[in-house]
Parts: sequence; structure tokens; C-alpha cells
Amino acid sequence: MSLIQIRKRHLIVETTYHEGGPPPAKPLRLAAACAVIANPFAGRYEPDLMPFMQALRSLGTELAIELVETLGGRQNVEVYSKAAIVGIDGEMEHGAVWHEAGGWAMRTVLGEPKAMVPAVKAVASAGYRVMVPVHYLHASYVRSHFNSIEIGIQDAPRPREILFALVMGDGGRIHSRLGGLTVDKVSVHDGQR
Repeated sequence: MSLIQIRKRHLIVETTYHEGGPPPAKPLRLAAACAVIANPFAGRYEPDLMPFMQALRSLGTELAIELVETLGGRQNVEVYSKAAIVGIDGEMEHGAVWHEAGGWAMRTVLGEPKAMVPAVKAVASAGYRVMVPVHYLHASYVRSHFNSIEIGIQDAPRPREILFALVMGDGGRIHSRLGGLTVDKVSVHDGQR
């Protein structure tokens, strides 16, 4: 039996048309692709989570492709992140497998950007919501692209489930004006500066 048993998928697209001040040249879109799966280790300790992490790469790839298509192609993606909410019969480490699986999938689909993929995870009850931080995918210190999107599903995760999410967006904050490194000044290409 497969380690990945999906109960539901959920796609969130948040489009910001205005933030006060002049209207932006284009709206900002942030999108989150979520999957709610059965937690194969709920209620028990499993010493070897590596096969689960490996199996999750295919789910990560599906979610990453969905986001790229939603945003009109990988050339439009400027920010990314990932999240996991583990049902209360699981443990934090069951969500931490997503660091590699979800991050690897996004990097592969997006052409190997170098910046760290931000993340958030929690063990919580159904309906719990988290703010997922995002930043620029080619350099972690591009201040204009520090942002977040709220994710959550009303009936998930149930106690023996995990909600995994990937997030991408097509730009920085509307009216960003707080200085710092800008996209056009990224030069080292090491994921930092």
C-alpha cells in the first residue's frame, strides 16, 4: 500500500488589486496548493521516516506543477514557501519531512533556485490556520518580497492526517518601499545575496 493516501486537495489563490496609494501595474497573486493525506504513523513512533519523505516527493511535484500552472509559468514565480499542519495524533517530525520533499519538488520544478525555502509547521486540530512566510526564490534577503499568506482547511487535518502545502507568488509586496537588496541587484547567485 502506498504511504500517500490523499483525502482532499485545496487550491488557494489570493489576488491583491490595491493596498492604498496608486493602483499597481499588475495585481499580486499568491497561491497555495494543499493536500490532506492520511498520516501513516499517527499514534505510534516510527524510527525511520526516510521512506515517507522520499514518497512525498511525487506529491510535492504535483503541487508545485499546479502552482506554476496557476501562475502562468515558472517565469512568473518570484516567491515560494512550504507548510505542514500535522493532526494531533501525529508528531512535529511527521510535518518536518516536508522540508526536503516539498522543498526538493519546488526547486526541481522551478529550475533549481538557490534561496532557502521558508517553512512553517505545527501539530494542531482541524481548522487550524497558519501564516506562511514567503521570500524571493533567488536570494533570501530581498526585503521587498518578504510577505505571507494564510492557509488552512476547515475540516483538516483530522487527528490522523497531515495537511501539506506549497506556496508560490508572482511578485513582491505592493508598494514595497523599505529599501534593502532589490531583485535587480541580486548578483552572487548563492541564494543569499
